[in-house]
Amino acid sequence: MTHCPHALDDGAYVLGALSPSERAEYERHLAGCPACREAVAEIAVLPGLLGRLTDPDSLDLTPATPLPDRMPALLEAVGAERRRLRKVRRRRYVGAALVAAGLAAVVGVGVAGADAGWFGGGPSAGQVTARGTQIGVKLVAMQPVGGAVPVTAEIGINGTKWGTEISMRCAYKSGGDSSKAWTFRLVAHGADGATEQVGSWRAAAGETVEMNGATRFTGRELVRLELTSYDGKPLLAYDVP
Repeated sequence: MTHCPHALDDGAYVLGALSPSERAEYERHLAGCPACREAVAEIAVLPGLLGRLTDPDSLDLTPATPLPDRMPALLEAVGAERRRLRKVRRRRYVGAALVAAGLAAVVGVGVAGADAGWFGGGPSAGQVTARGTQIGVKLVAMQPVGGAVPVTAEIGINGTKWGTEISMRCAYKSGGDSSKAWTFRLVAHGADGATEQVGSWRAAAGETVEMNGATRFTGRELVRLELTSYDGKPLLAYDVP
């Protein structure tokens, strides 16, 4: 398992112990790291819990007045909150699995193979490939980055007050080994150099995938969309006018 270089930064981030540059770097990292977002969510209650402790300036520090030990109660409160969040996540996972199973039975979505292919991606059990997404905006073609690649894509954007809705249709060159699947990602680039992953998926030769996603970048903040391979190599791009 790959170790996340920011795995130990969640506590410092929540408690405000990072410098402005470190905080900005960590927030960019959070956009593409579900594990770190989950870690931050689990301890987000710490500042509020710490705020319940007695103000040190108001404590009576004379030897005759022993200070109450608040740490056991604090640890118990943090543990209870973590257990509550785990239960909520488990219920969400079960609900999502049931919905996915129902869609697979009704729509008949394709299942990709398990081996790595031209674009890489580690061995995995069969993955569901999304199809039949409703696309209601005009699509324009993404352009190859640095040479020909066996994939084409069309992209459409719709600006909102809170960000930008993104629709995409990808087609993968047929004639290859359909038992192999490749991992792709759609990445949004902001005007300030920040990036945000819009979505990721797996697909095999001859398949077409449609997806809808969104990014927090609004209006002129969104400058570029890139379709990348599993290792981050840009394959196709669309520069937002």
